[in-house]
Amino acid sequence: MKTKIQGALVFSIAALFLAFLLVAGGCGGEKGLTIKSGVLMMGSDTTYPPFENMEGGKAVGFDVDLATEIAKRMGLKLEVVPTAWDGIIPGLKTGKFDILMSAMTITPERAKEINFSDPYIDSDQSICVKKGSPIKDEDDLKGKVVGVQIDTTGQFTAEKMEGLKEISKFDTILLAFEALEQGKIDAIINDYPVNAYMSKIRGKTEVVKEIKTDEKYGIGVKKGNEKLLQEINEALREIKADGTYDKIFQKWFGQPS
Repeated sequence: MKTKIQGALVFSIAALFLAFLLVAGGCGGEKGLTIKSGVLMMGSDTTYPPFENMEGGKAVGFDVDLATEIAKRMGLKLEVVPTAWDGIIPGLKTGKFDILMSAMTITPERAKEINFSDPYIDSDQSICVKKGSPIKDEDDLKGKVVGVQIDTTGQFTAEKMEGLKEISKFDTILLAFEALEQGKIDAIINDYPVNAYMSKIRGKTEVVKEIKTDEKYGIGVKKGNEKLLQEINEALREIKADGTYDKIFQKWFGQPS
């Protein structure tokens, strides 16, 4: 009888301990939605101003400000996890961060791997050249070397163009601009807001043609985390409705959204 009682007691304690572990494991983040308690971890390729860039060891940019506000509305603090572009979707899928926000265009191919929030900004592609270049449009790119950031919609747009001499692929758009300014490539095909911003702050290049693509950026969320996606969309709608979005947009782009 004593042995049976001891066995039952041990079983009960073990069951309670297991229940505690399950509860603790499910509460790692806010409402069990985030990896770290009280924190929204955002994976981002922080080499893409004005959307995300590192300044003095700190991530800054339009995406960073918008994500900070989204996290605030959810009762969380934002933590940016700098991640190379080619590792950003795999990082989200393997749980290195809760969301990805990196000026990422919503595409059918990407939507097969991750879920996207409602669109938060529109974008088109564009041709950027060194000041004084004779290149003015797509026809002028025939026989030229065009730079793109690898695996971006800029690359996909360039690949549809006929007659290019070469498509030179760079790990970051900053490296592409350095190559353009040094005369190593003839033009860059890239998102219009970024080309315009980079040309303005660096002063050596200019956008000569906007290419209409009707691209829209979205916030990436791991498939299966529908609750997190819902809360992000709710926060995004609030931010747009109360004018906060417009203030952030004007801070980085200097014009109404």
